[in-house]
Amino acid sequence: MGAAVMPTGIPLHLRATPQLQIGQASSAGNKPINEDCIGIRVPEDSLLASKGVVIAIADGVSAAEAGKEASEACVQGFLNDYYSTPDDWSVSKSAHAVLTSLNRWLWSTGQRNAEEARGYVSTLSLVILKSATAHILHIGDARVYLRRHGKWQQLTRDHRARVGRKEHYLARAVGLDPVLEVDYRAEPVEQGDLFYLCTDGVHEFITPEDAEAAIRDSDGDLEAASNRCLQIALERGSGDNLSCQFLGIVSLPNRSAEEVCQQLSRLPFPPPLQAGMRLDGYEIVRELHATSRSQVYLVRDRDSEQELVMKTPSVNYSDDPAYIDRFVLEEWIGKRLDSPYIARIISPPRERTCLYYIAEYVGGPTLADWMRQHPRPDIQEVLVLIEHIARGLHKFHRRDCVHQDLKPGNVVLDPEGILKIVDFGSCYVAGIAEIATVVPRDVPLGTRSYSAPELRWGETPDARCDQFSLAVICYELLTGKRPYAEELEKVKEPGDLRRLHYHPAHAHNPLVPPWMDAALQRALQPEREARYPALSEFIHDLKTPSRRSGQMEWMPLIQRSPLRFWRGLAVVLLVTQLFTLILLLS
Repeated sequence: MGAAVMPTGIPLHLRATPQLQIGQASSAGNKPINEDCIGIRVPEDSLLASKGVVIAIADGVSAAEAGKEASEACVQGFLNDYYSTPDDWSVSKSAHAVLTSLNRWLWSTGQRNAEEARGYVSTLSLVILKSATAHILHIGDARVYLRRHGKWQQLTRDHRARVGRKEHYLARAVGLDPVLEVDYRAEPVEQGDLFYLCTDGVHEFITPEDAEAAIRDSDGDLEAASNRCLQIALERGSGDNLSCQFLGIVSLPNRSAEEVCQQLSRLPFPPPLQAGMRLDGYEIVRELHATSRSQVYLVRDRDSEQELVMKTPSVNYSDDPAYIDRFVLEEWIGKRLDSPYIARIISPPRERTCLYYIAEYVGGPTLADWMRQHPRPDIQEVLVLIEHIARGLHKFHRRDCVHQDLKPGNVVLDPEGILKIVDFGSCYVAGIAEIATVVPRDVPLGTRSYSAPELRWGETPDARCDQFSLAVICYELLTGKRPYAEELEKVKEPGDLRRLHYHPAHAHNPLVPPWMDAALQRALQPEREARYPALSEFIHDLKTPSRRSGQMEWMPLIQRSPLRFWRGLAVVLLVTQLFTLILLLS
């Protein structure tokens, strides 16, 4: 019996293979050198699920004199580097990261060779088929077409600027500028869809309908049809390099729910556990926490004598594939988050006989317990704690993950005073969300008194959701209260946001300086777009005194700076008493 979660790669139950037809061809045409470059990669196993199939076409700009090298760098570099990006990143994040790096390299290489006038510039168009979605990324004037139900649609637009009736120049290309602008769209795919990519040496001389006729003439052989398209373009007077590609969707992954459930249920749920019992070489020391969804135990490894944490699923959900899917993903997510501010997930050294996962034992109180013991902590101490959590969240966000259930009970203080984020049961992972599954996804909404309101009506999570939760925790640490009291828990739809009115932190704790209040107010905005664009900006403003804060202008001195107010009042009283004494003596 194997483990339910693979050591690396996408979990087994999310892997599925589409059936594809592929054909491509490229030729120098009437030119001495072929400056086009094409490439297709269909990976195996987990990479097919996490990254998908990539088809790429590039046209090196002849005027740049290093067009051939540029187009080859674009296609080969993308096909190599894209599959090296983290498997929990979304297609968009992975592709844009690779394209940004390629563009910088080509542009800087061209600058170094400026004296030789050897610019490294190329167009690049990509179709990335992941699960049931095609992601199209496009720079330049190659084209991507889609045929569906017998109708053709152009999915890209030519990045050309006209300077006359017939004259035009390429307005956008990889390596042309230090900053790259990429067109991106995601297109749901259907069985029978056909993608057709071609450079301008082809699409200026033949239509998509001509390409369809070439497929019929080739009896559906897309490789032969690709060569036929090049031949037609050449016969019609094309004097440029010629390249085209076809990607046909014969069938999409179509596993039944029963098949997926069988994979999810390869390991049975563990029996009820009590202190003194043993499971797979772990001795149960005591139960640490239990809810209707799971149990958490302190265990001791029989070989290493190390104390660890074991999390087990609740038997209430033994027949719920959506719940099991979410539980399996918790371990997969945790293993990809390597940070001193996040509790580590540990790979069991022995084979598992049932479903659970092992994590490090932090050993300290939760932040909720610490807050009860320290009802009015020092402001500097609060900032240190908040920065610990922010560093852990930064790791989540770099992996294209959102925690979604950040609260004092899910943050634990270790013996060295470092806060560690625990519990990955509500995490949103962009790369996983892109994978279609027949099992409906279990979507925990987090804790209503801490989670961002937009999560309640199904908006796609992003880092600003965690920013909101962190700001609630910070406010509570400073004041002992929550910023919107019970009103946040009553929000159910966007119209309810008008109920939320920020109560300044200084109203509960006069020692809170104005710049902190202003930072909290922005991070706690009910509308997500009004919050900080990056968590780092919130932390910076939280720690940095600044007169840019709007509250600095209207807040009275006693609220802006209580210490200065009382010192000033003491001076005024002293001067008044001295003046009165002088009057009496005279």
